[in-house]
Amino acid sequence: MHHPHMLNPRRFPSPCFVTDLAKLESNVRILNEVQEKTGAKILLALKGFAQWKSFPYLSRAMQGSLFGACASSPDEARLSKEEFKGEVHAFAAGFSTEDMQELLNLCDHITFNSIHQWKKFRPMIMDYNEHHEKKVHCGLRINPEHSEGAVPIYDPCDKSSRLGIRLKDFAEENLNELFQGLTGLHFHTLCEQNADALDRTLRVVEEKFAFMLERVSWVNLGGGHHITREDYDLDLLYSCINRVKAKYPVQIYLEPGEAVALKAGYLISTVLDVIEADMPTAILDTSASCHMPDVLEMPYRPMITGSGKEKEKKYTYRLGGKSCLAGDSIGIYSFDNPLKDGDKLIFEDMAIYSMVKTTTFNGLRLPSIALWDSGTNEILSLKKFGYEDFKERLS
Repeated sequence: MHHPHMLNPRRFPSPCFVTDLAKLESNVRILNEVQEKTGAKILLALKGFAQWKSFPYLSRAMQGSLFGACASSPDEARLSKEEFKGEVHAFAAGFSTEDMQELLNLCDHITFNSIHQWKKFRPMIMDYNEHHEKKVHCGLRINPEHSEGAVPIYDPCDKSSRLGIRLKDFAEENLNELFQGLTGLHFHTLCEQNADALDRTLRVVEEKFAFMLERVSWVNLGGGHHITREDYDLDLLYSCINRVKAKYPVQIYLEPGEAVALKAGYLISTVLDVIEADMPTAILDTSASCHMPDVLEMPYRPMITGSGKEKEKKYTYRLGGKSCLAGDSIGIYSFDNPLKDGDKLIFEDMAIYSMVKTTTFNGLRLPSIALWDSGTNEILSLKKFGYEDFKERLS
């Protein structure tokens, strides 16, 4: 086996997101093993990773092995249908009538966040299914009210969560009537977690929602499964899926976003200046606020190739973005050599969430987006953004 090529930041514009196709394909091989050993179907969650130039390498409809993609909006659903070309699943906390009219022509599965939304759109869906060869399969998202320790802003089972139907919401319902036209059950309760969290959650779902499991033909276990992480317990995942399938004759779906592109992406940035604040501070051509908002929202500290923690290496700096937000700070890092104007820094694990959440606040240009193969060292695609991208999102 050939050693992978090192990423050379000077081959790319700055700032630039670079996704490594070889790592994507390595992740998908692991995910396909899950499919082969369990019969589950794995979907790419576009909310986490939507670099569509990579889709031909991921989608079973082309040369990859993932069955499809799941969308949170009509635009994501359209991107999935046009570029991923597999199954298209959709879920949102709420759909408008206009959303539903678009989604019916795009989706294979639609999951509803409330009983009210299901009842509101059931006549429209049944009418669509009656007149079209392609059928839309419908499901309900439940809230098992079982938290697995995620930060509240990312915890779909937090007591204030608006996501999913709680057990008490079914109390007044005629279940036979409610389930007319319903074929699926969906829950998404995890965030960057291992299979033990799924195992515990599944046991709660089986206990509380057996009346649903007995009535449906598919179950979507949602996302948040860090399946491609080195310490992920694949055997326990297989056991969880096979346990449910042995009890109920259902098709299992999983929709990880992060696991598909975990550790597959980088953000190349350049030092513009070094100033003295409370400590030496490097100003970069990237911005936490604009280009990696999770640094401020989570918050978290992204890794930089070759760096250390504060004072771990000889030279310590606070890294700041180029926006006018006073708090546009990426964190404190140390380096073997002093930072200077023109130095390149490579942020790691940047394919997931950062790329889909960028903004043009301050009129800062969006980072370029590249697809690169560390196996061949080939740059397969490169997209640059300019003034028109800033102007056209405004009016």
